[in-house]
Amino acid sequence: MSQQPAPQVVLKIDRAVKDYKTDGGTVRALHEISLQVEAGQFIALVGRSGCGKSTLLNLAGAMDFPSAGQVLLDGVSTLSLTETELTRLRREKVGFIFQSFQLLRTLSVVENVELPLQLAGIPNPRPKALERLAAVGLDGYASRMTHQLSGGQMQRVAIARALVHRPRLLLADEPTGNLDTATGNSILELLSTICRTEQATILMATHSAEAAAIADVVITLRDGHIEQVTQRPGR
Repeated sequence: MSQQPAPQVVLKIDRAVKDYKTDGGTVRALHEISLQVEAGQFIALVGRSGCGKSTLLNLAGAMDFPSAGQVLLDGVSTLSLTETELTRLRREKVGFIFQSFQLLRTLSVVENVELPLQLAGIPNPRPKALERLAAVGLDGYASRMTHQLSGGQMQRVAIARALVHRPRLLLADEPTGNLDTATGNSILELLSTICRTEQATILMATHSAEAAAIADVVITLRDGHIEQVTQRPGR
């Protein structure tokens, strides 16, 4: 009887602590958080504002670093890398989706999408950018400027940009927070489809119960602690 291959771990957070210095002393944002994200998983982080969701995303994307413990992306500790290596890691292995889209208004839609490829020094990025736009339902929008788009269309451009370099890990911080319910649901459906069809690995922070419902695993945070981990039935 053949053995199933061991799941591939994309992200491992091991007893991570995050402290911030303030005028009144030290504030602990995360208390020995441990979690593991496997390739192809969709994990939602939920909890009230200030519970540590965004802090945890920042650690996962090497935008910030733990005060104690460690974060390993593809088996490499982010604390072990130089600034140049960290920049390369973010460009090559992580994609970011933000609540506020963070598109560049001076660039066209396709120029926004191909920007990560240009920064990585990949020649002739236009065909890959157009292919990714088509995958999010925006073929025909390439030459438009971002101010000509709806909120849902801008988020689709942001998703295309985050995925154009095929990152190992996609981080989404409140991706439906600035959208109405119907538009937000369409974005969630798109993320779910990308996860299933492309085996993308997604870690999403959200306040929304509807958003969390599409994830394989829901991790509830409270005051910097993991309060509960819920595996969705059949996932």
